[in-house]
Amino acid sequence: MALKDILPGKLGFGAAPLGNMFRDIPEAEARATVEAAWNDGIRYYDNAPFYGAGLAEIRMGAALADKPRGDFVISTKVGRIILDEIEDVSARDLGEKGDVFKYGRPNKIVNDYSEAAAYRSIEDSLKRLKTDHIDIAWVHDIAQDFYGDEWLAMFEQARRGAFKALDRMRDEGVIKAWGLGVNRVEPIELLLDLEGPRPDGFLLAGRYSLLDHDRALQRVMPKVAERELGIVVGGPYSSGALVGGPNFEYAPATPAILAKVAAIKAIADRHGISMKAAGLQFALANPAVAAVIPGASRPGRIAEDRAALDEAVPAEFWRELRDAGLVNPAAPLPVTG
Repeated sequence: MALKDILPGKLGFGAAPLGNMFRDIPEAEARATVEAAWNDGIRYYDNAPFYGAGLAEIRMGAALADKPRGDFVISTKVGRIILDEIEDVSARDLGEKGDVFKYGRPNKIVNDYSEAAAYRSIEDSLKRLKTDHIDIAWVHDIAQDFYGDEWLAMFEQARRGAFKALDRMRDEGVIKAWGLGVNRVEPIELLLDLEGPRPDGFLLAGRYSLLDHDRALQRVMPKVAERELGIVVGGPYSSGALVGGPNFEYAPATPAILAKVAAIKAIADRHGISMKAAGLQFALANPAVAAVIPGASRPGRIAEDRAALDEAVPAEFWRELRDAGLVNPAAPLPVTG
């Protein structure tokens, strides 16, 4: 089933911050953030066992427990098993993401993309999320940013294991759709070129944003659109860099990135529009994009995201961005011409 037929709207909720990403978020604040999303009308919630070693799923499950299950869509991920055993959080090897979730639970995280692990991961997520079904399952992080030179070996494990398990679960009606949830375009390219697995779409984080979209535009978006699949865009604000934050790709932003942000912001300020509006509306202008899921860790952020989605952005803004070389000439824009 195509993602656009499953997802209930263009704006979803990315739950990574609920796993105490970058900071120790109080329970009440986490709960209020999910409630704010619900009250705003958001009905798509993306999660993963990896986010705080199960913490984000536990928090979201508790917050949505009293909502009618047929009224919302949940996606979560496979590839990491969370154990009851405790580990030294500072000793975890998380590739480029470093200590992003150092404030999460200290439960041991085991990377496992086998068929058996995919089934176990879904079962464990159902318990943490307090639900009887998962709508979409993404295979998480089988890319170079996490596994370095070993990423192709991890991809191969998933090809022989998780992909087959999720194909079967989808065909049996256990889930409605599956694909990859990654921060790089290469694994999506690889999967699209394979015969056999039949993914329904992809969650691509950080690779289709105003600050970084060239490779995705060239290598992935046309194939996805051609096959009538869909992309959920995660990280539309590039870990916060686009909207004035210090981080890009989970690390301090480089001078080049900060300069690009400043150039875009100068044009946005001239037209009186917000950077959030520019970021969200740029991503959604691509026909391959089914939804965007900004992460929110404070209730007030939800209203900002909704306002950004609805904000009127003049055509001249997009033309100026293109003329200044700040967007790829081939990138679909909300206004053409």
